[in-house]
Amino acid sequence: MSGFAVPDVDPKVPSIARTYDYMIGGKDNYESDRAVGDHIKQNMPGAQAIAVENRKVLVRAVRHIAETTGIRQFLDMGSGLPTADNVHQVAQRHAPDTRVVYVDNDPAVLAHGRALLGTNDRTTVIQADAREPQAILDHPETRRLIDFDRPVAVIMCAILHHLNDDEDPAGIVRFWRDRVPSGSHFFITHFRTEHNPETAEIEGVLQQSFGRGRWRDDAEITAFFDGLEILEPGLVPTALWRPDVEADRELTTWERLIVGGLARKP
Repeated sequence: MSGFAVPDVDPKVPSIARTYDYMIGGKDNYESDRAVGDHIKQNMPGAQAIAVENRKVLVRAVRHIAETTGIRQFLDMGSGLPTADNVHQVAQRHAPDTRVVYVDNDPAVLAHGRALLGTNDRTTVIQADAREPQAILDHPETRRLIDFDRPVAVIMCAILHHLNDDEDPAGIVRFWRDRVPSGSHFFITHFRTEHNPETAEIEGVLQQSFGRGRWRDDAEITAFFDGLEILEPGLVPTALWRPDVEADRELTTWERLIVGGLARKP
């Protein structure tokens, strides 16, 4: 792993954040993470597109929110390791006064995030678990930067599919929906099952490697937006969500397996 040693990290146990970092070309990962990533790359050619397209759509969504909504505070759940074009960099490029709170339960994210954000007093990273939203809400750093009387952009990019049904991912979305004011936006991306062999195979890798993970169909993912107004173009494969350049080809099977949507709280 590049950079510096991170306390409380077992390099022999693969991490979702570090494996994702490896899949999108990052360098902050261990051999255990690369083994998972290499298995996906070698045995499921094209599957890497899921991680790549997810990162691209995050940049487009943050840019869209910053440019069109007037929202100047972002709460990024399961933010992962810092890489190019992080949420605060994209948002502050268009609105320098934007404030961002990153949330992740991986201690490596906390350490690397603090190193990156040490000179940015409008951005912070906290180590917390998305399954414990009250602790995130009550965290002093969250309270320092986020005014919950004003609209908030809540980012849940590739996080809810790592939660099993008994962990109530829909309840987590409802928690934040009920605590942010009208005009707040929610951006969610999620692994989507098409009930085909490709979906089953990569879901099995996810569950075997990390001990968790649940791919959901369109109806199940749409239900996360209950009480919110889904904005154009709706819930679509991330490659089709407000692309910078319209695709002139059919999407691959893998590109169809990650979908995203932006919604507004009325």
